[in-house]
Amino acid sequence: MLNPVWIQTFSTVATARSFTDAGRQLGLSQSSVSDHIRRLEQSVGRRLFVRDTHSLALTPDGEALLVHARLILESIARAESQFSAPRLQGRVRLGTSEDLAQGPLPNVLAAFRDAHPDVEFEITIGMTGRLYELMDAGSLDLMVGKRREGDRRGVPLFRGQLGWLARPGTVIDVRQPLPLILVHEPSVTRSVVLDALAKSGWRWHIVCSSSSHSGCIAAARGGLGVTVRAQNLSGRGLVPPVNHAELPALPDVEFVSLSARRLSKPAETLLRLLQKSDLRASRED
Repeated sequence: MLNPVWIQTFSTVATARSFTDAGRQLGLSQSSVSDHIRRLEQSVGRRLFVRDTHSLALTPDGEALLVHARLILESIARAESQFSAPRLQGRVRLGTSEDLAQGPLPNVLAAFRDAHPDVEFEITIGMTGRLYELMDAGSLDLMVGKRREGDRRGVPLFRGQLGWLARPGTVIDVRQPLPLILVHEPSVTRSVVLDALAKSGWRWHIVCSSSSHSGCIAAARGGLGVTVRAQNLSGRGLVPPVNHAELPALPDVEFVSLSARRLSKPAETLLRLLQKSDLRASRED
């Protein structure tokens, strides 16, 4: 058993090359230092130092143990730092688009909660346009969602290719107006899709509008028409139409994070985690 106290004494002696100096640094008597080294040598079954009245040197086994000793002491220091530091407390007001909330965001929140269990969350799920309004009003600390082409607000997280989705087996009659299922305004996805159709000259009509992506998914699963989501955040139970290659191509959308000018420590910590996390991963339902 490698006693951390003996390991600390051993490392200090190895650096100081003196039992006396090591004892002075550690606040121990020379006899205590000698006792720690003796017990450590007995524990590992190896001689660690070559000693005489004038010099002290590490044996080859001592050199090898010193490498491990430094790693052990560094790990102990990191653990002590983590558990001696004040626990994060407070509240984070987070806004998120529904597609991210239904996809990879819960994994990020779980990782945050594991590390900071005392932080309280207030989560608002809504259309990105509405989240921007709440940010401007000071009602959110930070948000994650889409931004319109040309908008410079926010820090980019990833880009997602929009794709057509419908009930399995759906074949779109391209001779007829495209039956669209879209969320209400203000919606980045809605405006991007309608702009793309207008530029390509496609006829369309909205067969269903919903206040949420869940409503759009339900309508598409019911066979009312086609809806749109970023391909890496595909809807539950939906697939591209059989003849999706005949439909107009859709552009990418950019997902970003946006924060208030002044953040609490919990909100700042969550923001750093969001920006480091890979939110592109989809979730199968």
